[in-house]
Amino acid sequence: MKEEVILGDYRAAIGRSRNELITPALILDLDVARRNIATMAEYMCTVHAKLRPHIKVHKSPELARMQMEAGESIGLTTATVWEAVVMVRGGIGDILIANEVVGGEKIKALAELARDGRISVAIDDARNAEELSAAALKAGSMLGVLIDLDVGMERCGVRNKEEALRLAEQVSKLRGLRLEGMMGYEGHCMLEPDPELRVQKAHAAMDKLMEAVDYLARAGFESKMISGGGTGTYNITGAHPRLTELQAGSYVVMDAFHAQLVPGFPVALTVLATVISRQGNRAVLDSGRKTVGSELGLPRLKDVPATTASIAEEHLLVDVEPGYPLRVGDRVEVISGYGPTTVNLHDVYYVVEKDVVTDVWPVRTRGAGLGPFW
Repeated sequence: MKEEVILGDYRAAIGRSRNELITPALILDLDVARRNIATMAEYMCTVHAKLRPHIKVHKSPELARMQMEAGESIGLTTATVWEAVVMVRGGIGDILIANEVVGGEKIKALAELARDGRISVAIDDARNAEELSAAALKAGSMLGVLIDLDVGMERCGVRNKEEALRLAEQVSKLRGLRLEGMMGYEGHCMLEPDPELRVQKAHAAMDKLMEAVDYLARAGFESKMISGGGTGTYNITGAHPRLTELQAGSYVVMDAFHAQLVPGFPVALTVLATVISRQGNRAVLDSGRKTVGSELGLPRLKDVPATTASIAEEHLLVDVEPGYPLRVGDRVEVISGYGPTTVNLHDVYYVVEKDVVTDVWPVRTRGAGLGPFW
């Protein structure tokens, strides 16, 4: 009932044209998203790896089910235990949390969730593994674990194959845990603007991961799962003959950052904005950092000849080509600089088909999963 009450006002927009919404408004062009899902499914038919799409991007069980139904997805990837809970509740029972889960309440939730689905999680620390083991035993569940190897991003992950082997040996002694294999996320490669250098860096990252996989195998620890990749390297890492799972996710909705890296996936996610000021060639829109993500690049306007000048809390400043008739009160769509954080700023998607709002989908799993759509 609470969700229905909250969604009530939003659903009043159903039947409107996409440019008639109260701004700022998060628009999902479902026709485009479907095509992107189909394009990735077609690509995955040509490689050894299977797709385990990362839903931290869209946080939507509806889109996740569409990805699963496309036929080349074997499960989902999440960044948090709360995302995993929502996806399992949404009917998808094979989840990899491609992140370390630390903290009593989160570990407890993870172990209990593993009673309802096949749940795997990344680890890089023996003490964390012991805590996961204890929680799984208490919950009467079994958790899959992947040893997380730092392949160049310098974020989470053991730093070398020797550390990976020591952790595998420790995990093998713990009940309630099932050692599935290894993962290595080469996110740093997606920040490389030079395509040739990006390929070189991605190959180097996978070489390090496969060297560690072989090192563990010689010690008796086979990796059934070898997981990595993202949208920015889907056609590099995803084509590796030994990778078993690709974690790409942004391809469904796309953004300005990913669009410059990989062609073939048009933008399905935009934020409708209103021009609130036009002084000379400078136009100001009512969609700033509080509604449009810009961490990995500035947003840009869709189908308007303009250059983004800057972004503030409530304002997006753009310089329009001289003579272009963009007036105060006009609506324009903004392509986000970075999709995952853009989605996280909104309560709902306005789902559009053939330029008309046909549904409203809540954005779930923000924060600790305790918001209105938990």
